[in-house]
Amino acid sequence: MKELDKKTIEHFEGKVVRKDLTKLLKGNAVVPSYVLEYLLGQHCSTNDEEIIKHGIEKVKSIISNHFVHRDEAEVIKSVIREKGNHRIIDKISVKLNDKADRYEARFSNLGLNNIPIADQIVKDNPKILTEGVWSLINVAYLAVEERNTPPWIIESVKPIQISNVDIQEYKEVRSQFSTTEWMDLLMQSIGLNPEEFSTRSKLIQLARLIPFTENNYNLIELGPKGTGKSHIYSELSPHGILISGGEVSKAKLFVNNSNGNIGLVGYWDVIAYDEFAGKSKKVDRGLVDIMKNYMANKSFSRGTDVYQAEASMVFVGNTDHSVSYMMKHSHLFDALPKDYQDTAFLDRIHAYIPGWEVSKLRNELFTSDFGFIVDYIAEVLKALRKEDYSKIYQQYFTLSNSITTRDKVGIEKTFSGLIKILHPDLNASKEDIKLILDFAIECRKRVKDQLIKMDETFNEDPVTFSYEDADSKVTYIQTLEELEYGKPLIVSENSIVETKESNEEITTPISTQLKVIDLAPKTVTIRENQSNVSYDKLFGQYLVGVHNITIIDPYIRMPYQVRNLMELIRLVISKKVDEEVISIHLKTFNLDEKIPEMIDTFEDLSDTLMDMDINFTYEFDEYIHDRNITLDNEWNISLGRGLDIWQRTGGMLDFAEYHQEKRLCKETNVYIYKNQN
Repeated sequence: MKELDKKTIEHFEGKVVRKDLTKLLKGNAVVPSYVLEYLLGQHCSTNDEEIIKHGIEKVKSIISNHFVHRDEAEVIKSVIREKGNHRIIDKISVKLNDKADRYEARFSNLGLNNIPIADQIVKDNPKILTEGVWSLINVAYLAVEERNTPPWIIESVKPIQISNVDIQEYKEVRSQFSTTEWMDLLMQSIGLNPEEFSTRSKLIQLARLIPFTENNYNLIELGPKGTGKSHIYSELSPHGILISGGEVSKAKLFVNNSNGNIGLVGYWDVIAYDEFAGKSKKVDRGLVDIMKNYMANKSFSRGTDVYQAEASMVFVGNTDHSVSYMMKHSHLFDALPKDYQDTAFLDRIHAYIPGWEVSKLRNELFTSDFGFIVDYIAEVLKALRKEDYSKIYQQYFTLSNSITTRDKVGIEKTFSGLIKILHPDLNASKEDIKLILDFAIECRKRVKDQLIKMDETFNEDPVTFSYEDADSKVTYIQTLEELEYGKPLIVSENSIVETKESNEEITTPISTQLKVIDLAPKTVTIRENQSNVSYDKLFGQYLVGVHNITIIDPYIRMPYQVRNLMELIRLVISKKVDEEVISIHLKTFNLDEKIPEMIDTFEDLSDTLMDMDINFTYEFDEYIHDRNITLDNEWNISLGRGLDIWQRTGGMLDFAEYHQEKRLCKETNVYIYKNQN
């Protein structure tokens, strides 16, 4: 068992569960994960394999005997009739029959409709008046002779959710975990394997939780299919609801004017709109206007009354084009229906999660380790909605005065949400706070950048998304897509310069182009998850005309590291401007037992390169630690991570495996400088 799992069980016994058990039990049951984990938490929250084994059998028995499968509804009805009453697990919703002056229930899987339910049950569980709540329900059967009177009786309804949590205990125990451990525990809690994600990728995944812990938080995530954008809003919490973006109306969402009933915003903490994108979708313009007011002011009016609510809004959908296409030809809201491409509406969005950075879900991305029972973490996040951590960053940093009030609100709400998620005890270092603040600013800047593209009036008072620390050091924030496909900012010690795009077609041969470039020292900072990066873009121009190259990298061991070396050599060959032989010498290191295997690899590589006028030699040096490339033209390329600057690809069917610019990067720096003679 992993150390993190042991630590988790030690401090949160009874509140965690092994996540592979949920997948094992779910099978074909159309039931949210929080329902299964509610049961698993009662019977399997331990590391004792024998208890887990018996617990699984117990939960299986409960599901078999009480969970209502649609295709077995008639069997369950018969059981209720024969026994007189029976407890079932089903999703129940209620509506008021004003003609009969009574509440009536509907069972999603059992198929029963218009079943009378006691007023007190409805008062105790008001959420069942909306889209329905998964519950443990005692249903009785009593045959009656009266016409139009159903024999079914609802005796009790108990929503499947933890009733309360000790939030103070949760905060205190948090201090027993490092930031990395806590982040990994949260990733496991949402079912993902943290070992497969970079720090930035973890932040993106966990940012999906912010609407559950921040009141009136407006979030959008657009990206490719199959990345799990909507999964968390349907499976994580009984306090959130996932609806189709095209199936919502003013009455359903806000207030039904005909009877005065409050809509979804009055009952749910999070309302997520699935499949929100789609240019051809028809949209109720009146709904957009009401949503604009609600998202800005936390209130809405229908008829003569004004209502307040705290529900957060989440919009998820698929993009139609690649990021590079949208950056060049349109904007990142391009996939939305036309009526939602209203800049006033979009300006109310606090954060835009870059869904294109999220990996498509594969088996290895899921965890089999321990995480919080999702219902437990859902209740914790709900409890934290009452607290405001939006100003915590001010103990270290000051936002630029040019940032508008609406931009600042968006940044601070994202920051507050992530602090609640990652540091609920507020024991965060300056580096921890900087990481979260950077991410929060970037998510709001992504919104603002697109608004400027769509409406130039948003740029009448230019905003600099930056902040200053106590030492007057200014940090400028850019989105990754700016660095990759837009107009990146080059920051020097005394100034900030925006590069210009050029549309001029280049017709001269590449070798000629590069020979006339005036080379200069430079520093390149590569951000985590950044793409559109290649060896050629980083330092290709410095390789033109070189004849002797020394590569120092202690980690040329794994197959993908050898691939990186071969790709560098291929780049060197492409920069040859004459027919002379190029000498490449590699200094590396390996474990003693692995050296013979690597000697065979390097000898085969040397033989292959000989036919291409490349003299490849190598040596193993256990004392090397620097990672750089030395050229005979007096230039040096210092590589923070050596040649290994990319994250793992998705394998042979992932195009990134064959194209450097499609790979996601690790965070690192590259320094290029000239020898001082």
